[in-house]
Amino acid sequence: MTAANGFAYETSWGATIRENDVVFRLWAPECQTVELAIEQASAERRFVPMDKSEDGWWSVATNEVRAGDAYGFRVNGDLTVPDPAARAQVDDVHGLSRLVDPMGFTWKTAGWKGRPWHETVFYELHTGTFTPEGTFEAIIEKLDYLKETGITAIELMPVAQFGGRRGWGYDGVLLYCPHEAYGGVEGLKRLVDAAHERGLMVFLDVVYNHFGPDGNYIGAYAPGFFHPEIHTAWGAAIAYDQKAVRDFMIQNALYWLQEYRIDGLRLDAIDSIEDMTDEPLIRELAAAVRETIKDRHVHLTSEDARNITWHIERKPDGEPALVSGEWNDDFHHTAHVVATKESESYYQDYARSAVKQMARSLATGFVFQGQHSRHRDEDVGFPSGHLPPVAFVNFIQNHDQIGNRAFGDRLTDLASKRMVEMLQAILFLSPQIPLMFMGEEYGETNPFCFFTDFHGELGEIVREGRRSEFKKFAAFRNPDNRKLIPDPNSESTFLQCKIDWSTHGRATYRRHLAFVSQLLRLRRERIMPLLKDAPGGCGKCDVSDDTDAFAVSWTLGGGHVLHLFANLDDEPWKLPADVTPDEAMGGDVLFEHEAGAAEALKTGVLPGPSVVFRFAKPLQIGSSHE
Repeated sequence: MTAANGFAYETSWGATIRENDVVFRLWAPECQTVELAIEQASAERRFVPMDKSEDGWWSVATNEVRAGDAYGFRVNGDLTVPDPAARAQVDDVHGLSRLVDPMGFTWKTAGWKGRPWHETVFYELHTGTFTPEGTFEAIIEKLDYLKETGITAIELMPVAQFGGRRGWGYDGVLLYCPHEAYGGVEGLKRLVDAAHERGLMVFLDVVYNHFGPDGNYIGAYAPGFFHPEIHTAWGAAIAYDQKAVRDFMIQNALYWLQEYRIDGLRLDAIDSIEDMTDEPLIRELAAAVRETIKDRHVHLTSEDARNITWHIERKPDGEPALVSGEWNDDFHHTAHVVATKESESYYQDYARSAVKQMARSLATGFVFQGQHSRHRDEDVGFPSGHLPPVAFVNFIQNHDQIGNRAFGDRLTDLASKRMVEMLQAILFLSPQIPLMFMGEEYGETNPFCFFTDFHGELGEIVREGRRSEFKKFAAFRNPDNRKLIPDPNSESTFLQCKIDWSTHGRATYRRHLAFVSQLLRLRRERIMPLLKDAPGGCGKCDVSDDTDAFAVSWTLGGGHVLHLFANLDDEPWKLPADVTPDEAMGGDVLFEHEAGAAEALKTGVLPGPSVVFRFAKPLQIGSSHE
C-alpha cells in the first residue's frame, strides 16, 4: 500500500491495519488455542480468542487495538509471546510488541528512484559503535561527511531486534523489528529518508540462516518452523520446505525494501541456509524482489563461501538476473596475506602465491574456481571469469575479517601505512564494487571486537565458546593466553569498539582521509561512467614468477582499457616482454603511488613497492591466468 508520502507492505504474518480494524495473524499449526493479548494504558491485559484455519493460521480482526498499543499472543492458555513479525517492541525481545501504523511516517523523498548498481561504493557500519550515541539519528549527522568522502551507499550491519542492548546483530530474533536501542521504526526511516535526500543509498544486512538464542519463541508454538534433525552451526535448521516459513523470509526482504525504502540487502551466509526444496530460497527471494520492485533501483548482495556463480549471472542486457554482486572473500584473503604474511587458518590457501592469486581475482573474480583448497581439503568454486567485474564486491577489511580476530585488530595496526594505501588504491580504482569498513577512510585504529549482551548460562557459553575458537592458533594454544581475549559480554569490550572521531583533527588522519577521497573522486569521475557497459570476461592478467608483481587490464565500456601495474615487492620489477610499450606508456596516467612510478614505468621497470593505474588504447596485454 502506498500513498503520496507513505508506504506500507502487507505481510502474511503479524498485524495489518485496515480502515476500520486490525487483523492479527500467527502460524501455529500445533497449538490448541491462540489468543490475542492486548495491553493498553491504565487497563489490565485482555485476551481475545483467535480462529484457526485448516492450514494452521490463527487470525482475528478487531477494532479494539490502536497504533501504539501493546499486543502479543497467548498460546495454549499459558505462554504469552511477542509477534514474530512485530514492527516494534514495547521493550526487549521478551515482552509485548507495539502496534505500528506504517503510514504514520511522512517521507520527504517518496519519489526517490535509487542509484544504479555500478555507482555503488559501500561503507559498512555498525549502528551501535559508529557514533558515541549509537543510534540511527546520530548516523544522520555523519551523512554529509560520508558523501564528501565519496561514499554512495551505507550498509548497516543487521538491525533486527536481538537479545540485549548491544551486539553485532546476527543474533536477531524479531526480524521485522528495528532494534529499539538504535531508535526503532521511526529512527531507521528518518535515516533512510535523510540518506536519500543526499543521494546516498542505504543497504541492510539480513540474516535468513538462523535465529538468535535469546528471545526466539517460535519453536514454542510452531515447532514445525524448524528441522531439529538437521543441525547447523547455530542449531536446528529453518524449515524452508514449509510455505508459511518461506513466506516469512521472502516477505521480510520485500518489507525492508518497500516499507523502509531500503535500496538493497546483503544476504548473510547463504551457504548456511539448509533448504530441503528443489528451489533455493535465494533464487525465489531474488526473483520476487526483481518482479515486485520495478519503479526504482534495488540491489541484492550475498555472502557465500562456496564461490558459486549461478545467482550472480547476468541477463543478455547485462543486468543482474537475481543477485547484483557477491562478497569476494578471496580478494580480501589475498590482500591480507600480502599485507601481513599471515598463514594460519584459511589464510594457508593464499600463503604461497597471494600476489598471483590477487591478480587472478582482479581479472576473473574468484581465486578458487574449482581448485583444491588445502584448508578445506576439497575442491572449491566455479568458473567466474565470464562475469563482469561489478558482479563482485571487493574489500580489504569488513566486520568479519576484523571482528573475528581475537582482539579485533584492524589492518592499520597489522601492516605498513604504505602497503595499506597501495591496497586501497587497488581496491578503489579497480572496476569491482568496493567496500570499506567504518573508519577505514582515515585509518581508524580502535579495534572492532566480537561483542554481545548475554547473561547467566548463555553468557558463559558464548564467552568460553568465543575463546575456544582460537585454540587452533599458535598464539592461543596456551589457556592463559586465551583468557586475555576480551569477554564479548563485557560492556568495556563494546565501548572500546566505538569510532574515535576525535582523531580527525590529527594531521596523519587528515592526510589519509584526503588520500581516500582522492581515490574515490577518480573512481567517480573516470571509472564509474565506464562500468555500466563493462562486459563479462573483460579482465586479463600478467603475473611474474620471480617477484610479487603483476599487471591487470580490463576492457570497460566503450572499449576503454584500464591498466593496473602493481609491484608489491621491495625490489624493482622488470615488465614481462609481452607487455608492450603502448600498454605501459600509452594513454594517460590515472594514479600513481609513489610519485615517479609512472615515469619509471616508461623504462619498462616498476619500482617497488608501487602501483600505477592508466587508461590506454583498447589493446590486449598477454593473458597468463594462474
